[in-house]
Amino acid sequence: MADSEKMVPTKVLPTADVYPKRIMEYIEGFLISKTLFTSCELGVFDVLLGSERSLSAEEISQAVGASLDGTERLLAACTGMQILNRHQYDGKVSYSNTEQARLYLTRSSPLSLYQSIHYHSKTIYLCWHYLTDAVREGRNQYEKAFGVSSGDLFEAIYRSNEEMVKFMQLMHSIWNICGKDVVTAFDLSPFKVICDLGGCSGALAKHCTSAYPECTVTIFDLPKVVHMSKEHFIKEDDQRISFHEGDFFKDSLPEAELYILARILHDWTDERCVELLQRIYKACKPGGAVLVVEALLNEDGSGPLTTQLYSLNMLVQTEGRERTDVQYAALLTAAGFTNIRHCLTGKIYDAVLGHKKA
Repeated sequence: MADSEKMVPTKVLPTADVYPKRIMEYIEGFLISKTLFTSCELGVFDVLLGSERSLSAEEISQAVGASLDGTERLLAACTGMQILNRHQYDGKVSYSNTEQARLYLTRSSPLSLYQSIHYHSKTIYLCWHYLTDAVREGRNQYEKAFGVSSGDLFEAIYRSNEEMVKFMQLMHSIWNICGKDVVTAFDLSPFKVICDLGGCSGALAKHCTSAYPECTVTIFDLPKVVHMSKEHFIKEDDQRISFHEGDFFKDSLPEAELYILARILHDWTDERCVELLQRIYKACKPGGAVLVVEALLNEDGSGPLTTQLYSLNMLVQTEGRERTDVQYAALLTAAGFTNIRHCLTGKIYDAVLGHKKA
């Protein structure tokens, strides 16, 4: 047989019998996020909350100032996402909020995640546009995303008063959902004097004073954050919550029996974490403790997926990473803390408690 006549093996193409459902869901994931972002930004859920009945697409489009065609498509997608109810009666279609939408997507709800969604849409989403660069370079992308230097991390995050308030509202909404769980993960009642380092809006401080009626809490944060917290979040008549202005890497820390670091250590490298924990150990009263609140990775790093994604977000936005309980225990041990325990809350954020010997 001549060479030209030799049989060329044919490639076996994969069959399409098995539909790549999970892969397709991941590809479409950003479409779902943007649909949620847009619905909140337009105020769809707020309009429905303010109505005593379900509303038609035309009524909603007029209320939010959007095209009828665009609104109909948006409402259909929200129905598919199961965050809106669709009603059909006598040939007419109308919409209403689901219970989840009423609780978490309306601005006026005490459990609202609106500010968190807004921050993800306007800030985090822009940073993630440069995720490929972040992975290649191994550093955050604030300079490319916003044109500001990330040399001083929180100067970048707080690059304007508007951005600072948005970040504080993000934190406030998160602790409205998860705060009680993390401050009650351990019995903190023996600690009467508490200092919440980087306490931001004071939402976690409020959960502490609610759960432990005999405690007082000092919120330690940068001067401009303290100013905003007093202006927007903490009422002057709350006698058990006070403020202390400063930079926890540079300034003296107030003496306390318990220090709280909630979503702080994940912003920083291991070296910076140990530096901060050593400063806390030095200021902490004998027999005191530090409570670290973070999203914990499984010991082998295999999950949870949410925390793995958060760790990517730390790469895009900060100098830090998410860690396992063992890794946090190592940081605490390096700073002098002992009797270290962790508690999984079943929600996004978990708790690690380390003690200073009496």
